Amino acid sequence: MSAIGYITIDFGGGAGSDSTNVSVTGQTAITGTSYAEAFFMADSTSDHTVEDHCWANTLCALTCSAATAGTGFTIYARAIDKMTGTYKVRFTWAD
Repeated sequence: MSAIGYITIDFGGGAGSDSTNVSVTGQTAITGTSYAEAFFMADSTSDHTVEDHCWANTLCALTCSAATAGTGFTIYARAIDKMTGTYKVRFTWAD
């Protein structure tokens, strides 16, 4: 089994943050041994342009937790400096 999708991560407003996380749920076919990956693609949100998304990976690393069978996983984002607003993050997982 495998799946693909996207989710929005939010670094908040104002001063922003250098880290955030988001739970990917609803992945009923995922197993405890599935591997997940997250990445930025050229996309946009109300806060950030396609170009912002193209460069986001130079400022921010994404890491996925171990999968929880029948549920999903967590995407952790850690930036080298504070970031603000929302970004779309693509994900995929497979057994």
